[in-house]
Amino acid sequence: MNYSVLEIELKDHIALVKVNRPEALNALNSRFFEEMDNVIAEVSANPDIKVMIITGVGKAFVAGADIAEMVHMTPEQGSAFSKLGQNTFYSLEKMEIPVIGAINGFALGGGLELAMGCDFRIASSKARFGQPEVSLGMIPGYAGTQRLPRLVGMADALYMLTTGEMIGADDALRIGLVQKVVEPEELMDEVIKIARIIISKGPEAVKKVKYVARKGYNSTFEEGNALEAEYFGSQFKDEGEEGMEAFLQKRKPKWQN
Repeated sequence: MNYSVLEIELKDHIALVKVNRPEALNALNSRFFEEMDNVIAEVSANPDIKVMIITGVGKAFVAGADIAEMVHMTPEQGSAFSKLGQNTFYSLEKMEIPVIGAINGFALGGGLELAMGCDFRIASSKARFGQPEVSLGMIPGYAGTQRLPRLVGMADALYMLTTGEMIGADDALRIGLVQKVVEPEELMDEVIKIARIIISKGPEAVKKVKYVARKGYNSTFEEGNALEAEYFGSQFKDEGEEGMEAFLQKRKPKWQN
């Protein structure tokens, strides 16, 4: 597929995806969701890719959804547009490989919802975060009301959701919305470094730990434990044997894929 909103670079087991509408602060439109669905499918079908990174071009990560596209929608069209975004970001979350958000600037509205669809987030010190929909008489539509409380707790989430205020990178780090803050010029180097650390680990173990953690989070503790035991056992006589033997022999493991 020819991409016009997104850029994708596949290199060294990493898929680097850039939202490239800087003239609109990378605002999300229908074309974005179509292209992101295709990127997810393309990357998921490529066994050489072990980590995906999402970032923005210019001074924004993504500064929201495209209001010009939404302003005259009917309630039925609005609900359909909401479900479109929810489905795309759920597909992103369900990818087998880790997805890292490299938050280079404004992550507002749909942009924060995109960031929260990633597995974790590394932020530039200049990044700004917010769900400002109530300022427009709207509410988040791409699972922002659901993911934000799960990530930062109900009180901090409701503060952001009801005031519509932006917070800076340091506050985002404090409440657990991002995992690390670095200087702008260091952002991509840091994210690539983290990606390479992940790539050096057992590839099946990385996929399984993501699956078990996410599946267990939405299950009971007992169900999560049972799933963990099953997948823990599945690594014996597989990748785990090589990893443990390498540890005992004081050498680097030789992963199969």
